[in-house]
Amino acid sequence: MEDMTGGQVRERVLAALEADVELGRGGTEWDAFGERVDRHLPELERLFAALYGSREDWVEHLAALVVECARSWQERPAELKELDARREAEPDWFQAGRTLGGVCYVDRYAENLAGLRDRIPYFRELVLTYLHLMPLFLAPEPNSDGGYAVSSYRDVNPKLGTMDELRELAAELRANGISLVVDFIFNHTSNEHEWARKAASGEPAFEDYYWIFPDRTMPDAYEQTVREIFPDDHPGTFVQQPDGRWVWCTFHTFQWDLNYSNPAVFRAMAGEMLFLANQGIEILRMDAVAFIWKQLGTACESLPEAHDLLRGFNAVCRLAAPSLLFKSEAIVHPDEVVQYIDPAECQISYNPLEMALGWEALATRDTRLLSQALERRHNLPDGTSWVNYVRSHDDIGWTFADEDAAEFGINGFDHRRFLNAFYVNRFPGSFARGVAFQDNPRTGDCRISGTTASLCGLEGGSPEAVRRVLLLHSIAMSTGGIPLIYLGDEVGQLNDYGYAQEPGHEADSRWVHRPHCPAERYEHRGDPGTPEGAIFAGLANMLAVRAQTPELAGNRLIGFHTNNRHVLGYQRAGEDRTVVVLANFADDAQPVTAATLSGFAGDAVDLLTGRAVALGDGLALAPHEFVWLAARPAGPDAAAAS
Repeated sequence: MEDMTGGQVRERVLAALEADVELGRGGTEWDAFGERVDRHLPELERLFAALYGSREDWVEHLAALVVECARSWQERPAELKELDARREAEPDWFQAGRTLGGVCYVDRYAENLAGLRDRIPYFRELVLTYLHLMPLFLAPEPNSDGGYAVSSYRDVNPKLGTMDELRELAAELRANGISLVVDFIFNHTSNEHEWARKAASGEPAFEDYYWIFPDRTMPDAYEQTVREIFPDDHPGTFVQQPDGRWVWCTFHTFQWDLNYSNPAVFRAMAGEMLFLANQGIEILRMDAVAFIWKQLGTACESLPEAHDLLRGFNAVCRLAAPSLLFKSEAIVHPDEVVQYIDPAECQISYNPLEMALGWEALATRDTRLLSQALERRHNLPDGTSWVNYVRSHDDIGWTFADEDAAEFGINGFDHRRFLNAFYVNRFPGSFARGVAFQDNPRTGDCRISGTTASLCGLEGGSPEAVRRVLLLHSIAMSTGGIPLIYLGDEVGQLNDYGYAQEPGHEADSRWVHRPHCPAERYEHRGDPGTPEGAIFAGLANMLAVRAQTPELAGNRLIGFHTNNRHVLGYQRAGEDRTVVVLANFADDAQPVTAATLSGFAGDAVDLLTGRAVALGDGLALAPHEFVWLAARPAGPDAAAAS
């Protein structure tokens, strides 16, 4: 390997830029790109050297990558360059208290991209500012893992529309104040992707894009330490191909893991990323971030190189698409989840712990685990944000840390078994109507499928179901970050058991909570006398209050001990007042005593109802009631008296 100084590497990269006759020279735009090269090339060089410095050709790959960034910047539309400038001037734009996300499958919610454009007036009614479209690119049929088996990052599934239509949709959403979010499935491609087809045919350059071995020697060695993810689909991690070779498939048999130890793969995926950014995509959901780097003798999850890869992709974006943000999807131990949340890695992240423990508290009527998580694991670095959600397109897994549960005398394994039984209605007194996903009798592992309303009891006729739905959403909307609604849940959509008759869906119970657009329920959203109207009105009220309450913006949260395990409490501090959130997870009324509230002056206001609340008398919260109290610190006389 040639030993080069940083200055020599930079000279090589700049020489490659100068030698590319296709690149224009001069002008403010080129100057802006040159300034970003000055700013971000040292970090990109450092990361590339860390990942690929053992290769003779790493500098050539780096130089080619920077040239590709320059070409992408040249091709970037003017309106997106204007967006870049605005976002660079206001880097915390996504942390505003008005930011609200919605997520859906295009075909199930609106048939196609044209139908989705017709829904923009409704999105404005809901005050969405962020729309996440589930995977919509070309994928094998009927087995596509919900679109997560990508056959092309540059072609939309023809059933949904075209790339031109996606670009036009992005522009119209942007004109209406809505940022478009799509999945970037970068751990793997489908086995029908052009790269995979070339690898299968024996082209050496593309064989190195994947983890392909001639026999079981290396697969057996890796599987000593790598866990099974989808045992119902295939045992182990590797899948044998018709020619006898073995390919790494972390998830489904038709999803081949990419080999990021090859810098050509990094460059290829950076190119796909920048292409999407130039179509007007503003946020990429980085799928399965924990799995992207492999190393023999490890679990091949959350390795240090995975972080280097994310930082490298970020540096690429800072060069050629500065406004693009990353959202991490890491359903792993809570300590690992937060490792991906960083302005230089993923600026926003799903909050799987808050989601899972909301459901845990609803089942147990005990908020201690949720309260502990909010106090210890909620606050994030500046420049980052949680995406808080009640449920997503995916299953619900119980991602709490066993060591956290043990502090309350809870055995994690047994507790997960209870929660699984409760949410599939196999526990006496359960209100939930969920469906098991990936139930593994051998290990006891299981996750839960189901819409919010069905899991909260609406399907089973529970009179408390609507209040439970609103209670869970109140946590997502008041803890700080970006609340995300699975579209249809705002009108109480129920499970769709017809998924079992749909080709390609019958073996995946997660389709039970991916129903088609509940048109009838939307028609009743203005009638608060219906469950759907009551849910819609409750959410609309919360959103309106949140938008007018600066204390609820940002991430910072302070714990508040209610001295009642059934009642969750936390504080969102402002300049001259604090918003105190109290939420009763019990099926009966619960008190919060005057002594518990004595640190606050007695004249609080519930922001959700506008009513005055005399804290000096204590509070009694009705079943599943929650309040957002605007309160001020008690004066010295009150503190002395207490």
